[in-house]
Amino acid sequence: MSNGDIFVGEVIGTAILILFGAGVCAAVTLKHSKARASGWVVIAFGWGFGVLAGAYTAAPLSGGQLNPAVTIGIAVDTGKWDKVWVYLLGQMVGAMLGAVLAYLVYLAQFNANVTSESGEDGADDDGPTPTLGIFSTIPEINNPVANLITEIIATIALVLPILAFGLTKGLGESGTTALVVAFLVVGIGLSLGGPTGYAINPARDLGPRIVHSFLPIPNKGTSGWGYAIIPVAGPLIGGALSGLIYNAAF
Repeated sequence: MSNGDIFVGEVIGTAILILFGAGVCAAVTLKHSKARASGWVVIAFGWGFGVLAGAYTAAPLSGGQLNPAVTIGIAVDTGKWDKVWVYLLGQMVGAMLGAVLAYLVYLAQFNANVTSESGEDGADDDGPTPTLGIFSTIPEINNPVANLITEIIATIALVLPILAFGLTKGLGESGTTALVVAFLVVGIGLSLGGPTGYAINPARDLGPRIVHSFLPIPNKGTSGWGYAIIPVAGPLIGGALSGLIYNAAF
């Protein structure tokens, strides 16, 4: 794969991933969305389908890694680092693009997210809906050590199986690897996503967080930069550990 193909593939695939993921979070969170308050299961499946669509789209160009933790895990296992920077750059650009696209899809809902005593401006009386959680993760309990441990373990639960899928005869030939990974992401969301919102992907969290800080969203609040290192460091550590474990055990 050429550097150009890798970059384009990762930009497109990651943008689709974030469009679906941030989109389902917006659908469930924002007032005046037909899917508002439809719940965590809907969010988990929305992200899973985002992985499915993004990975299958990017696969012919870049292999559809879409996640720096996966890229690092593969590099640690194989010792091949020469194209890592291309993957990471494409993933970051794609994540930011996907966040912008999700914002545009829900532009009217974001603009209606304002406080009003009379309700005449379209907002509910309970005030504006926080928007950072649409773009990036927020822990339920702000405990940096516990949050970091959660992200490391959840990322190992993602990357180690992905590496092992390469040894599963027939998955690659049948073209079902991305489908299995999509369901894996759904499972992680349902089982391990409660404490932190399961970033498990540094680009997925950091790219949209940057976009959130710049978008003209009414009453958007803080972009949570005090927490931002956790969903970056945790998945990167988890990805590296997955590569080490896979290399040693398989």
